[in-house]
Amino acid sequence: MNHRRKFDLFQSFLFLLLVVLTTTVAPAGRAQSRPNLLCIVADDLGYGELGCYGGRDIPTPHLDALAAGGARFTNGYVTAPFCAASRAGLLTARYQTRFGFEFNPIGDKNAAPGIGLPVGEMTLADRLQEAGYATALIGKWHLGGTAPFHPQRRGFDEFFGFLHEGHYFVPPPWTGATTWLRRKALPDGSEGRWTSPDGRVIWSTHLGNREPAYDTDNPILRSSQPVLETANLTDAFTREACDFMERHRSQPWFLYLPYNAVHSPMQGMDGYMEKFAHIGDIHRRIFAAMLSQLDDRIGTVLGKLRETGQEDHTLIVFLSDNGGPTKELTSSNAPLRGGKGELWEGGIRVPFVISWKGVVSASRVIDTPVTSMDASATLLEAGGIRSHPGKTLDGVSLLPMLTGKNPAAVHDTLFWRVGKKNALRQGDWKCIREGGDWQLFDLASDVGETTDLAAKEPNRVKAMALLWDRWNSEQVDPLW
Repeated sequence: MNHRRKFDLFQSFLFLLLVVLTTTVAPAGRAQSRPNLLCIVADDLGYGELGCYGGRDIPTPHLDALAAGGARFTNGYVTAPFCAASRAGLLTARYQTRFGFEFNPIGDKNAAPGIGLPVGEMTLADRLQEAGYATALIGKWHLGGTAPFHPQRRGFDEFFGFLHEGHYFVPPPWTGATTWLRRKALPDGSEGRWTSPDGRVIWSTHLGNREPAYDTDNPILRSSQPVLETANLTDAFTREACDFMERHRSQPWFLYLPYNAVHSPMQGMDGYMEKFAHIGDIHRRIFAAMLSQLDDRIGTVLGKLRETGQEDHTLIVFLSDNGGPTKELTSSNAPLRGGKGELWEGGIRVPFVISWKGVVSASRVIDTPVTSMDASATLLEAGGIRSHPGKTLDGVSLLPMLTGKNPAAVHDTLFWRVGKKNALRQGDWKCIREGGDWQLFDLASDVGETTDLAAKEPNRVKAMALLWDRWNSEQVDPLW
């Protein structure tokens, strides 16, 4: 073979090699240049339960490790003190009162026409899907139960979960679980607690209401098809999440993983109930079982990232959708005042963690007030989406703060409106009213909101009230 022939063969080899590299390696490289995005939401988890937020009686090692590996926010807020409205703010990075999603649809309202996240609002999934991300929702939706609002019409390629506000964790007859139910009366007509002879079911009248019919017209769905799920939902959602991450490991993905734990109905699985047998109050023991199971399953998800080599290029957000309903679940919001449904700190300040290995420094504690809308804007910027034509986002990316490029506060003021319940926070000052006059609290010295300073600081109250009025003029009336 002459030299010319050898040279021609060598050129052909180089050309074939270049073709292989550009058709296989390059797309994978491009995929990995953008991080995976994982947003985990706990349901009704109070501020004071996790070990990293001061909780002591229920170990949460996996969530504590997530916080230790990234940034833990001590002043992380959601935009509403209950499920659906809070999720509407999270998934749009906009105040939900801008588009009328002010209140929680519950029961048959979930299936009423026109009730849901307005179709004119783009979700995180819409934006990321358009940018080439594989997207999935696994868990609780609660943003509309009719066809126009289905998750797969709102930017999610895949959906496994349920559409309404809650669901039993295991199917009847609730085998392998201890179930706590709210009732208006015990079997003998009295009030208090009643326990079934086998110890599997407890009725309690302490709230004076009945457990909602969560499962009615609310099946577990894969896409739009009902499935018979026999596993505990915390386990089932974890299984599906791990499967999604495995199948899409060669491309960037966005996984929205809103667990329904620790929301009612309260059901503690046998193994976890045994783990917390030392807790005398069965109500608290069931809650401990549910939270511990949630923490373990989040540990499973994080382990899957490590196992599949995706940990180093996955941005993780974890938060609760609102404060804990303490009387209902025992969920603690300590040291904060109030809980779910209220605009006191215990209803809107939540556990809030962002982790991104190699980008966010480990063991950071950030006291700057931030909101769930900022977490959303952060996910979008990390995914390469920096422009938002049309409707302006209220959320601000936290990446400059998380990377140390700009540690300054991202908001001058945060606002809330739930009917006649109104609030705003400016710096360390918070004004709140519940249909009456504004009250004023200095959160720097009074995080429990115990001392109203409105009479001592009338000018401050007046100025803050004007700010709220100006913001409120930009909001719209509730859609229902």
